[in-house]
Amino acid sequence: MIQRTVSPIDGSVVVERELASDAQLEAILSASSSAFSDWRRTDLGDRQSVVLAAVEHLLAQTDDAAEELTRMMGRPVRYTPGELRGYADRARTMVALASEALADLPAAERDGFVRFIRREPLGSVLVLSPWNYPYLCAVNAVIPALLSGNTVVLKHSDQTPLVAERMLKSFVDAGLPKDVFQVVHMSHESTANVIRDSRIGHVCFTGSVAGGHAVQRAAADRFVGLGLELGGKDPAYVRPDADLDHAIENLVDGAFFNSGQSCCAVERIYVHDDVYDRFVEGFVATTNNYELGDPLSADTTLGPVVRQRSADAIRAQVAQAVSKGAKALIDPSHFARDGGCYVAPQVLVDVTDDMDVMRHETFGPVIGIARVSSDEEAIRRMNDSEFGLTASVWTRDLDAALALGDALETGTVFQNRADVLDPELAWVGVKNSGRGATLSQVGFEQLTRPKSFHLRQV
Repeated sequence: MIQRTVSPIDGSVVVERELASDAQLEAILSASSSAFSDWRRTDLGDRQSVVLAAVEHLLAQTDDAAEELTRMMGRPVRYTPGELRGYADRARTMVALASEALADLPAAERDGFVRFIRREPLGSVLVLSPWNYPYLCAVNAVIPALLSGNTVVLKHSDQTPLVAERMLKSFVDAGLPKDVFQVVHMSHESTANVIRDSRIGHVCFTGSVAGGHAVQRAAADRFVGLGLELGGKDPAYVRPDADLDHAIENLVDGAFFNSGQSCCAVERIYVHDDVYDRFVEGFVATTNNYELGDPLSADTTLGPVVRQRSADAIRAQVAQAVSKGAKALIDPSHFARDGGCYVAPQVLVDVTDDMDVMRHETFGPVIGIARVSSDEEAIRRMNDSEFGLTASVWTRDLDAALALGDALETGTVFQNRADVLDPELAWVGVKNSGRGATLSQVGFEQLTRPKSFHLRQV
């Protein structure tokens, strides 16, 4: 069976790949299992060195890889090089954290005993990575898995298969032993079969809630670990004491960067009565400065969404909100390229919590802005969601941000910033945003198992 990657830019076929057969998948899993025996015993310093070398080899491909990524998924080429730099930063951070994160954990001294906990690798780790940030999402699992002594089988989205192949080339060029890192293109059915295979020691999935449920069903008959990074409907709250210029600039970017196609994009904003009108006015003015067009042009700041059915779903959410009383403040005709996969940004006010645009993930350049009268109302409405990935509070008051953060049901709390990952902090979702954690020292825990040594000297 042939897999085709269709560009949202113009509908052209970027690349075709043949999906792996059952025999090829058997060979891949067998090779990964065999390679694990030696790789797990490789000195951590050697693992760190080869990962750092692979990062440099990937960075050397930045110009070609960035344009290739734009053609596959539509992000403006002025931004795609930043994803490779982000990949490098996260990988280097995980390398730096690995020595302490993977060190033995000693127990209190006791005469006649040696006692400690050692972190052991799990085996072959299957990484299922999405198209919207294909380098950045993959690095969260691939690098700590390899550093921990696991082997990795990577399946990328059929929208961005060349990302996986570039990653493979960088590891080969860096001298990573054969079969420690492998890439596979396979169907959903084959993916489920691989998840069921006893040679897979852990599964890392980034994608939709529906996809997360499919992974869980496939793994239901096994006691295999699952790391699931799923959807979001991330809220922001603008308090009366916020720096409005700073909040507007950063929230517009948080809502519309990558055409809003981010699990941690800002998708709903609650603004205090005292600053609501000024905030909305500034937000609309900033939004109208975007240039929607060909993402291969250096002037473009907003590209197409990934495919036509996504564009249709985004427009349907806007239409439903307007039919229920919301007011759309952006005239799509201001953006001459609007149509097909090219979706003009939209700002909706007079939104209510029962509208899809305030409850269900949009994954597009649309934002709903609601008026609130107090911190308590903001927290209640921010928490009224099936998701909990990130939330941001815009205020000059650190104590208020900490207090509000304690009350928020979310994996990450931001103050005066949004839509960003710090690799030294754990990346984690609650509720339907997933389970498990990546990045930081904590990220190594789901990719290893503890083994206790209780040694008595007689």
